[in-house]
Amino acid sequence: MAGDLRVLGACPLDCPDTCSWVVTVEDGRAVNLRGNPDQPYTRGALCVKVNRYLEHTRADDRILHPLRRTGPKGSGQFERITWDEALDEISVRLRGIVEEHGGEAIWPYLGTGSLGYLQGCEGVAGRRFWNMLGASKHWLNICSGAGNSGLRRTAGTAAGMDPENFALAKLVVLWGTNTLTSGHHLWKFIQDARANGAYVVAIDPIRTRTADQADEHLAIRPGTDAALALGLLNVVLAENAQDDEFLAAHTEGWDDFREEILRHPVERVAEITGIPAEAVRGLGTRLARTRPTALRATHGLQRHAGGGTALRTIAAIPGVTGDWRYPGGGVAFSTSDHVHLAVDRRDDLLARPVRTLVMTKLASQLHDVKCLWVYAANPAGSSPDANAIRRQLAREDLFTVVMEQFPTDTVDYADIVLPATMQTEHMDLHAGYGHLYLLWNEPAVPPPGECLSTTETFRRLAGHMGMTEPSLYDSDLELAEQLVSSGHPSLEGVTLDRLRKEGWVRMNYPKPFAPFAGGFPTPSGRLRFPPAAEAYVPPHTVRAAGSSPYPLTLITPASHLFLNTTFGNNPELRRRAKDPVVLVNPADAAARGLAGGQRVRVHNDGGEFLADVEISDRVAAGVVASPKGRWPKLTPGGANPNAVVAERDGDMGRGPAFHDNLVEVSAV
Repeated sequence: MAGDLRVLGACPLDCPDTCSWVVTVEDGRAVNLRGNPDQPYTRGALCVKVNRYLEHTRADDRILHPLRRTGPKGSGQFERITWDEALDEISVRLRGIVEEHGGEAIWPYLGTGSLGYLQGCEGVAGRRFWNMLGASKHWLNICSGAGNSGLRRTAGTAAGMDPENFALAKLVVLWGTNTLTSGHHLWKFIQDARANGAYVVAIDPIRTRTADQADEHLAIRPGTDAALALGLLNVVLAENAQDDEFLAAHTEGWDDFREEILRHPVERVAEITGIPAEAVRGLGTRLARTRPTALRATHGLQRHAGGGTALRTIAAIPGVTGDWRYPGGGVAFSTSDHVHLAVDRRDDLLARPVRTLVMTKLASQLHDVKCLWVYAANPAGSSPDANAIRRQLAREDLFTVVMEQFPTDTVDYADIVLPATMQTEHMDLHAGYGHLYLLWNEPAVPPPGECLSTTETFRRLAGHMGMTEPSLYDSDLELAEQLVSSGHPSLEGVTLDRLRKEGWVRMNYPKPFAPFAGGFPTPSGRLRFPPAAEAYVPPHTVRAAGSSPYPLTLITPASHLFLNTTFGNNPELRRRAKDPVVLVNPADAAARGLAGGQRVRVHNDGGEFLADVEISDRVAAGVVASPKGRWPKLTPGGANPNAVVAERDGDMGRGPAFHDNLVEVSAV
């Protein structure tokens, strides 16, 4: 329509694809949102969730004004107040807490609701302000802490192959990743590979929609992935298909690791993983004979007790086969370590070192915190040990501020709620963790009501508290200029003006890109194979199986209709999702006398949630699955699967164990 304005932006959500989008604005109102057809990774498509984003920005339950609690904590009862009233009360409370308890009694709890470098977690929004107060630091480990740590121990970096190079692969292994639900844009490159003869294998405890589309599905026992990696390499050695030249030139620790591989013959690995020996041998043979092989291993894979080790050992596979030398070969986990923006948290503003509190330890580490400031997060719906978190949030001596767009379960416990902008209403800079592009998000429309961006909220609060540090008042454009000024070679030719004009820019990496063909960013320049004793760490469910009264392993995969708990209140997506389900294998259902559609309790010592039984061979006997993403208060029984997820660290990076919990399923 003549006179329409097209505004280039980017999806802010916790997904590797970080899509480029185009907003059509008519008479000051956003009327259409589509994937940017000119962007090589987005290719014009958004996901089923984000297709409803404009509708979501105009939802009836959008928070548009500051609120103060009037009822008991957890009741969700509030009154409208002005921004001045909110900032007055916050300023008084923060000063009092710092004076009486010290700045470390403040926990700025920033989540992955936005992956922006200005407004979200990638740039640690608000950190300068918190440093002025001496607040505790926040360790955002909920997504990828274990996997990043494991990959860095092997390859020196968590950055791997360019996902676009999957189009060049002859064997594609989708390992613990449901591509068509969580990052579906990669599938187009997999289809390109298939058109050139590639074979696609899905390794997953669930026969997902992605597994349905693969050439082969291996139903692995949850948390035994490192053992499978060793078994596949055992076949590679039996085929004498190791790349001796690459091993000699670019690796260290091979002799010790080779002995560990030999201690994992196919028959032993079949017993550990639950995958038939002939299937292990078959994939191992393909791996031995197919170059290049691309391995996609994402975040669900590393959410168990041995998650870091799993990625560490999987990253060793292309070190043995030599696939790291080829475009189209290697492992793709996260491209974040290829991003070299100049994030300046200004730790020099701290008067002294402060403690670090761990995101997934909210239930146990909140006890001596006096102010919890939550933004871009919904821990009451997303974090482990949900019942213990609620007990802590109900403390009257805990001053809780939540910056939010919607009345989440966490908002219900807030003392003050501050209305937050959404992506079409503010500036931001993004970098996908599943591709090699930077993206600019220009605001398309003014914020509704009295909503403020994260950056503006902290600028106003700093002014209200009389802070004089100049960097606290940097504008969004000034912050963005600082980010692109790191001088790293990957940013050569990337300017803010160019980003704002074009909407997206590929970082300065070659096409095709084989990052480790000539060596690795380790002290020796070589890939470091895991020591034999550290090549496989069994999951908690395996170690505890003999002593636990709960016989079933619960995994909580991503929902196709919710993204974490974002969109958990969207009426149409909730209608399509229907009531929560738990997938139960026919043998486990028969042993418990359960019928399809029956309402059940999924429970352990930590708590319980309610779901309807779906009897299905999509999960193996001994495994049950229930998707994450529901708001507890909008769910039957008032709980989601995090009620039974333990607050337990994995082996590396303090990664959480969302897929490593034992439960029982009982009729209501």
